[in-house]
Amino acid sequence: MNSKSQKYQEYMQIVREQLVPAMGCTEPVAIAYAASLATDLLGCLPERVSVSASANVIKNANSVVVPNTGGRRGIKAACAAGIVAGKPEAELQVIAEVTTEQQTEIEEFLKRDVIDVHLRETEHPLYIEVDTKGCGHTATVRIADYHTNVVLLKKDNQVVSGSDSDGLCSESNHHNAHLSIAEIYDFSTTCDYGEIKDLLDRQICCNTTIVQEGLSRKWGSAVGKTLLDTYGEQDVKIRAKAYAAAGSDARMSGSELPVVINSGSGNQGITVSIPVIEYARELRVSDEKLYRSLILSNLVAIQQKELIGCLSAFCGAVTAAGASAAGIAYLHGGNLDLINQTIINTLAVLPGMICDGAKPSCAAKIAASVDAAIMGFHLARSGNRFCEGEGIVKDDVEKTIQGIGLLGHEGMKETDKTVLRIMMDAEPGGPRDG
Repeated sequence: MNSKSQKYQEYMQIVREQLVPAMGCTEPVAIAYAASLATDLLGCLPERVSVSASANVIKNANSVVVPNTGGRRGIKAACAAGIVAGKPEAELQVIAEVTTEQQTEIEEFLKRDVIDVHLRETEHPLYIEVDTKGCGHTATVRIADYHTNVVLLKKDNQVVSGSDSDGLCSESNHHNAHLSIAEIYDFSTTCDYGEIKDLLDRQICCNTTIVQEGLSRKWGSAVGKTLLDTYGEQDVKIRAKAYAAAGSDARMSGSELPVVINSGSGNQGITVSIPVIEYARELRVSDEKLYRSLILSNLVAIQQKELIGCLSAFCGAVTAAGASAAGIAYLHGGNLDLINQTIINTLAVLPGMICDGAKPSCAAKIAASVDAAIMGFHLARSGNRFCEGEGIVKDDVEKTIQGIGLLGHEGMKETDKTVLRIMMDAEPGGPRDG
């Protein structure tokens, strides 16, 4: 790909925008971010707080541990952390520097029971609005479409920035919908990776560090550690899925370590990177080969998630694992055809895994997805493939990905509603308080 072309610059920009660090599950952290912005705008500690969020946000924030809150879970814990200790300039690391004293203050604020949580019916899968009252003033912050996309700041009914129209949200400056596997392969294999080496090094460092944390002690259900204890560490396939699961074990259970995300998700950031890194170590490839495989893996995941949407009932571990298998195929010297078939094979195996929110069992879903993806790679490498007409598989990779996008974005909308209803036990009263 010509380094002076607009397409090349778009690809570089996508990587820079997407590979950013975040501490904690991104949905509750986005709530904390909105709450911290609203508190700054209000100018004092709020006396009343209302959080309105889309079903997908509630689903993902409901069961996951919020870092730096003493093991608390849920929307109210995230909101209180943002109000009491948030640093909005840090965006997705907004609650990364909470002191022991502030943790006590968070607990005291929660005891006041001044936070109300409401489900917001909206077309935006990712929607958060925090309304605050205090000191005779009101302040509102609205986020939509992606986790740091602030579309409204309002104080005392006066718009400070953005628009007060519920349906008007600023568009993402990503161009991900225009990505194709062929162009991703071209870019990944020819780009000057030195321009983004610092981002890739940060992904390697952060994501491998949280893996080691996940293996160091019992986090969540200890999926990663259990896999290694059961099957050993001799087989790279076992290490690849166990290490990826271990990173999620720690992240979903409140680890304060940051992760470099992909498509707005820490679990997906772990899944697109850790199996690739582990196979690169096993094969003893050059640094350049590792960097290019990571670029490939990250971009393949981004392309698929753009079609599905940031939040969906379709588990993102599936597409992220398929993307990592594409990177693994490249590490083995695979060409574009092998990478295409690896992606198709993976999507044919696990297209129906649901997302029922962020929580410890995500680690097991990651392990299962990585296992399926590696099988998809070995099938493709052996000349075996799932073909057109076999379920939702199409005759080329782009059509197959488009079908998965349609399934995740449109076909699973009712599934999403049912999942949330089951999680809430079909009872009024809203999400868990933490």
